Formats: sequence, C-alpha cells, structure tokens
Amino acid sequence: MTTVRYEKKRSELEEYFDRTAAQAWAKLTSDAPVSGIRATVRAGRDQTRDILLSRLPTNLSGRRILDAGCGTGALAIELAKRGAHVIAVDLSSTLIDLAKERIDPSLAHLVEFHAGDMLDPKFGVFDYVVCMDSVIHYQGGDKVSVLRELAKNTQEKIIFTFAPSTFALELMIRSGKLFPKKDRSPFIVPIAEDAIRKQIMRTEGLEGWEVTFTQKVSSMFYKSQTMEITKK
Repeated sequence: MTTVRYEKKRSELEEYFDRTAAQAWAKLTSDAPVSGIRATVRAGRDQTRDILLSRLPTNLSGRRILDAGCGTGALAIELAKRGAHVIAVDLSSTLIDLAKERIDPSLAHLVEFHAGDMLDPKFGVFDYVVCMDSVIHYQGGDKVSVLRELAKNTQEKIIFTFAPSTFALELMIRSGKLFPKKDRSPFIVPIAEDAIRKQIMRTEGLEGWEVTFTQKVSSMFYKSQTMEITKK
C-alpha cells in the first residue's frame, strides 16, 4: 500500500514518536508514576493489551506473530513469554531501541525488533498479527487497506484496535484534551464499528475474512475498541 495519504501520515507518526514525544511515551509505558490524563491512558492501554492477549492461545510455541506498531515492546514481550516467535516492528527507531533495552535477556532470542514499515513484505508470513493502536491515526479507508495488506501474509487472524466514534471522543479530539499540548499525538481518526465492519466486508482481498470478536475499553481519556478478523 503506497498511497500518498498513507505515506504522509506514516511520516508524521515517525516524526512524533521519534522526536516530539519519545520521552513522554517512554514514561507512559514504564512503571514510573504518572498522574492525571496519562494515568487513564496507561490504565486503558493495559486493559486493551490484556484483551488482545486473551484472543490468542496461551501456548504460542512454534507460532510466528507480527506485532505491527510495537512501540516500546510490552505486547511483544508478553507474546514471547508464551513461546511465540515475534517480529516487532515500529516506525520509531527511538522506541525500538527502548524496547530492546527493556526485554529480558532470556526472551531476547524470541523477538526480532525492527524500525520500519509494518507492511513491508520482507517480514514474511505469520500465524497471527496484532496491531495495538497502530492504525488509529489513519483515515477509515486506509485503516482497512492496512488490514488488507496484512491479510496477504496472515494465516489465521488479525487483532487490531481503532478509536470508536462516540460523541465524547469526538469532543475530546476537537478540544485537544486527549493529551497535554506539548505531548499531543497526531490526529486520531475515530470510526464507528458498523462503518469499519461494512468496509471490511466490501474490500477486495478481505472476502475470505470475517469479524469474530470486538470489545470496547473506556478509561476516561482513553477510548479504544479491539476487533478481530479471522480467516474463514
């Protein structure tokens, strides 16, 4: 997928996570004390990560998983603890370096960290793909195009998150209250569950896939919805 819109947004995300807010996200994804807005975001992300993990087998030995948009590696590490061989990819080389520092040496052989595009075909074929908060910044059509590209090299299921379109979330985005101004992330693009379901159903290349699970998380300033699509 090489649309100008996708590439522009990808460049903005790389700039943001590599330079503008790397320190803030390093703290948010650690055990360091945080307060206010960041505490609700951390709690929401923890809930979402648990949901994603609950949709995968507890024994992942011999399974190959792509963690698309791995950030500082928290989800990749949990997958490795279950025995999975994880390809963990993120646009931000800064966050990838931090993820490498955080992983326990006993798990390091199970996780390959890469700074790059999650859609790069060089990463090969996977049993499962997880995308936690890695497509929330893209337009609705681009979100589904990302899923279509990932599906080409996925054998079983893709589990991803999106920002559900609600009045409260739209209001927070418009008022700029999702993050303090200095750490504000690139614009989040909400989408209604029904809308993304319909787009998945009518997208060429996803005819053999179906939505098999969805669940919302609301932690004050963090609004997310997990969706799973499974190969028929």
